[in-house]
Parts: sequence; C-alpha cells; structure tokens
Amino acid sequence: MPGKLGRTSKERNALLRGLASQLLWYGKIETTVSKAKELKSYVEKLITKAVNTYDDNVEYESTKKDEKGKEITVKNVKDGPKKLAARRAIMAKTYDLPEVKPFAEKKSDFKARTKAVQHPLMDKLFNEIAPKYAARKEELGQGGGYTRIYLLGERRGDAATKAIIELV
Repeated sequence: MPGKLGRTSKERNALLRGLASQLLWYGKIETTVSKAKELKSYVEKLITKAVNTYDDNVEYESTKKDEKGKEITVKNVKDGPKKLAARRAIMAKTYDLPEVKPFAEKKSDFKARTKAVQHPLMDKLFNEIAPKYAARKEELGQGGGYTRIYLLGERRGDAATKAIIELV
C-alpha cells in the first residue's frame, strides 16, 4: 500500500506530479526519504512506458507546392498510436515545464532552438531518457531500476531525514 505522506489524495498527487517533473527534467532532486521512496515507483512506471513506446513512429509522405508552384514530396514523421497514448498518459501524470534560456545563449538563438518544441519535458523523456534506458535494457538485460536514492542525514529544524533521488 502506498504511503499517504500526511496529505489528501489531491495534494499527494500534485506533490508527486511536481517531484516527478523536476526529477525527469533535472535528473536529480533533494527531498525527504519518504517522498523519495514514493516518487521512485511513480517515476519508474512513467519511464517504463516511455521506454516501451519511444520508437513507435509513423512515416508518411505528403506533396506540397512551393512558392513557384512546383510540387514537392516531403517525408513527415509523427507518433504512432502506442507512443501517442503513452505520451498522453505521461503528460497526465507530470507537469509541463518550460525550457529555461541559458545565460550565455542569445534570445534569438533560444527562440529558434525551441520554436518547434511544444512540450520540452516530453521531448526530453522520449528523445533522451527513454533511448538511454532502452540501450541499457538491451545490453544488461535489465528493465527497471532507473532511479537511485542516497540518504543525506537529518534536516535542521524538523529533523526529517533528507535524501537525494537521481536517475541512474
């Protein structure tokens, strides 16, 4: 039975959504041990969905006319039905985080780089995290075990035990 973390179900779900979004985006977060243990199973289920469906793409060709009226065939790629369903299920369990502009990057470069990306967290999950763990699954024969928890000690003030949870 999952822990309640001293919250109502709405509060607990919102807390887990926020922590899961931060963990997937940054790869490592610091929280309490009880929250980290609850978050571990929550995030591993999301990553497993992404790993199982990240390569389900559908390619199709379409013809378009350019400025001169000449017809051009263009190859397009979109999500297959399994990947689309998994993406929507994962989006329902995480928050959509906006991409932050790095300090050294120009504003015009940042806009050009992020113009086509509507959901940066889903893009990172399906294009970076899922292929990494799928390759790990192939070479080690190990599915799951995507996160690791380190204990840090007690927090000053309320003496809650702190932990770092990170993606392996």
